[in-house]
Amino acid sequence: MNDAPDNRNPTDAAALHALIETMARLRDPVGGCAWDLKQSFASLAPYAVEEAYEVAEAAETGDMTGLREELGDLLLQVVFHSQIARETGLFSFAEVARGINDKLIRRHPHIFGDAAQRDSRAQTIAWEAQKAEERAAKAKTQTPVSALDGVATTLPALTRAQKLSSRAARVGFDWPKLDDLFDKLEEEVAELKAEIPTGQTDRIADEMGDLMFVMANLCRKLHLDSETVLRAANAKFTRRFQGVEALLAEQGRQPSEAGLEEMENLWVAVKVAEKSG
Repeated sequence: MNDAPDNRNPTDAAALHALIETMARLRDPVGGCAWDLKQSFASLAPYAVEEAYEVAEAAETGDMTGLREELGDLLLQVVFHSQIARETGLFSFAEVARGINDKLIRRHPHIFGDAAQRDSRAQTIAWEAQKAEERAAKAKTQTPVSALDGVATTLPALTRAQKLSSRAARVGFDWPKLDDLFDKLEEEVAELKAEIPTGQTDRIADEMGDLMFVMANLCRKLHLDSETVLRAANAKFTRRFQGVEALLAEQGRQPSEAGLEEMENLWVAVKVAEKSG
């Protein structure tokens, strides 16, 4: 059996200790920062979400300087929450770190235990199975127990949709074939079209939500992350539309001064140029 790693970089440890001490100083009731003292778990929550997205953006764009800075901002959120928890006797940063370290060791028995070696796909399957077991054990004190328990309501809606459908699929509630999902997609499009003439916003919104949920399912079936796919589409649209704006600017014109047909032609030109490198 392999032993869990116990080596720590003193420089890393010192830097982390300094950050924790700085946060404690900022939260000191005597002489601390008024803004930091005013914060709570709830008030900090939006910042944690925002920082996580900024980390994702830096990673996806390959901005390594930005990634280092954004990871620091995200780490600050962990330290900040942990400091508030320590003040109220709930838990400390050390307990947070030990908890995730123990979880990593527990979920990698092929590294730290006697389990056979796994490839990436096998590890993903085993990881999900381990998480399911942990949720079941945790839920023994809760009633009722649902396969959907633990999917945070604060996740972005598209991400949550994919996670909810994934959880349901684990217990057999899923389309057997990809073609079945395309049939469902066509069904939802038809239902949306049928509701639009009614002008009833709530019913139209309901059908639009169903359509988007099916799209999240389709991403799951194709082993794609729906949020990543949509972010990439947003980036592509931004890049190409700004290309149209640039072509018009060369003529001293704004998009509002061009017709739809002209802008579509310019869009095609930008698209062709982009694909040709």
